Amino acid sequence: MTEEFDDFKTHLPDYLTGAAQKELFEQLKQFPENIDARLYTQKLEADATLFQGDGLNSLWVADLPNEKIGLARVMVLSNTCDINPENKRLLGPRILYCPIISFTKYQKLLATEGALSEKVDAKDHFDSIRKQRISSMFYLPSNERLGEEGIALLDRINNCDAQAINLEELFANRLFTLSDYGFYLFLFKISIHFTRIREGVQRN
Repeated sequence: MTEEFDDFKTHLPDYLTGAAQKELFEQLKQFPENIDARLYTQKLEADATLFQGDGLNSLWVADLPNEKIGLARVMVLSNTCDINPENKRLLGPRILYCPIISFTKYQKLLATEGALSEKVDAKDHFDSIRKQRISSMFYLPSNERLGEEGIALLDRINNCDAQAINLEELFANRLFTLSDYGFYLFLFKISIHFTRIREGVQRN
């Protein structure tokens, strides 16, 4: 295990202590069978900082070209440093986020609209979501505040002024903060979704 850990260590966050790195390594070894409440941490729930990957109970979401705008649960995509109030910008920081939908409602929607073809097995599709195999979706296991399984739709990005988030009320509005393990998976997923250097296209 020591040699295996040493080989993989270069891919782990270097700001973690040795013990925290080993714990993260052990959790990653169990992936995807351990996608559960371990994705979240309670350690930072009282911290008045908006973290990348946080779930928020209510922010404005648009679904263009539909002109209707409504409030929805969202997951923060912006990195923590960029949306920190201490990071001053001439235009002011914007928060990027994507909507979180109910896993159960998603299942019912596909069944109602017949969106799955005969070639796609519904059980396999939902299992793939839960095991983080679909690049445009980040699966969210249930927790006390989220209340149910959810799916963050990474390809439906919205943004708003960072000042729209009242950090003093963050505890009441925050649905979850990712653990080291959850954050690692989240960064891996958005890296695959947004940046694939081997796209197979010769551009010159």
